[in-house]
Amino acid sequence: MGRASRLITMLGVGLLATTFASAARANQPATGKPDLSRFYTQWLSWTGCGDGFQCARLTVPLDYRDAGGETIQLSVIRLPAGGGRRIGSLVTNPGGPGGSGIEFLRGDKGAFSPALRAQFDLVSFDPRGVGESAPVRCLTGPEQDAYFAVDDTPETNAEKRALDAADRDYLKACERNSGRLLPHVGTLNAARDMDVLRAALGDERMTYLGFSYGTYLGAVYADLFPKRVRAMTLDGAVDPALTGNEASAGQGKGFDVAYTAFVKDCFKAANCPFKGRTVAKAFAETKKLLKRADREALPSTTDGRKVTEPVVLTGIMAALYNSRSWPDLRGALAEGFDGDGTALQALADSYHQRGPDGTYSNIDDAFRAVNCADRPRGTPVTSSGNVGNAGKGGKPELFGDYFSDGDDTTDECAEWPAKPSPVPRSLPAKGSAPILVVGTVRDSATPYEQAKALARQFESGVLLTFDGDGHTAFFQSRCVNGQVSAYLLTGKAPGNGAVCASGT
Repeated sequence: MGRASRLITMLGVGLLATTFASAARANQPATGKPDLSRFYTQWLSWTGCGDGFQCARLTVPLDYRDAGGETIQLSVIRLPAGGGRRIGSLVTNPGGPGGSGIEFLRGDKGAFSPALRAQFDLVSFDPRGVGESAPVRCLTGPEQDAYFAVDDTPETNAEKRALDAADRDYLKACERNSGRLLPHVGTLNAARDMDVLRAALGDERMTYLGFSYGTYLGAVYADLFPKRVRAMTLDGAVDPALTGNEASAGQGKGFDVAYTAFVKDCFKAANCPFKGRTVAKAFAETKKLLKRADREALPSTTDGRKVTEPVVLTGIMAALYNSRSWPDLRGALAEGFDGDGTALQALADSYHQRGPDGTYSNIDDAFRAVNCADRPRGTPVTSSGNVGNAGKGGKPELFGDYFSDGDDTTDECAEWPAKPSPVPRSLPAKGSAPILVVGTVRDSATPYEQAKALARQFESGVLLTFDGDGHTAFFQSRCVNGQVSAYLLTGKAPGNGAVCASGT
């Protein structure tokens, strides 16, 4: 499957501090081995870190099976409640895996309703392996430039050899630079970290809002600690029953659906490069652009990098996460058809979180590391019948080669230099409070079928549908924002099957 078929990108960075205290804290784990009491009794030492935020560091064991061994620190950030009756903490995760909660909360605090900001401390964190929390690092900036430019849909023996060599070098770099961390960065450990965080925040139960991969993290938490869930909203849902290849195939179809919606919207714009065409013709012309970049990379006027086929496709994908980016995509495609890849490269850089100085966040390294920690090796694509939107009509029309290599047994983690700790594929969260799952009908990265499947999987799942475009709904729909906010404040979920129309 394509290297960059990750579930969501949001941003990340942070500062921070922690101490321990011997006082009893909220809901320590049941007595038993290993003894985690020293982690559950710590106090967070908050310091101001700009714009009204406070930052701290949370100490957790590197290996939960060896609680007396090495520890790591996680960066945590909060925006204290702004007045009124304080309920507790609202913990958030932006997705990824690999997205920084620190930068997410700094950038998107205004998206939370006034009532949420008044009655909750808004809290986020960089999960282990991410951002400022013992980050996984594999390649340098120039090495990542070269790696992302390699054709990962090889059509010749030379391209196949180049891809194999690039992947071998990547794996060696991950082992060399982050080998000690790799066995411990999976979602099971991240969910355990969340419960330590809950206790350190002084909350008896968890109130949580997770997006994309953050829905998976939330589902794992709810299944591990169902009685500690007060309220949980999962927006842009990942279905844990899917294998890696199934999820990737579903994403391919999801991006196809999203590109169709983009093209139809494009027809209405004066600067649409597909003016007067049909959707099928627009798809065909986009394929020609990709083939052109495959034969000979497009030039970029910024820094001399070549805009190869995977860079073009990544740029297109980046703009499909949110319909507000569609005008940028119209312009970038028009330039691409004229032989200039500069704007497409800029979109791809935003997807990979590449800065103007040529450095990258670690989102791509963390993405691969977490996924390979979570999945058993060599799982065939046919092992589950629930592929979401994929599979009904064969390989997705445009994105299929990028998201599926056509080999049911291919596993991008097969040679990963650390053993996995697979997450169960059934996460019913028995005994939990109601869990609100939000699905967007034309979601590009997590197809709507996955939201329906996750809501069914939970013993107490409730589905809220947004009949709209883009990845996740909370930041796009006033209706969804209102429903989610009311639920998080009261713990009372909307009726199962409620729908928010597009534009509301």
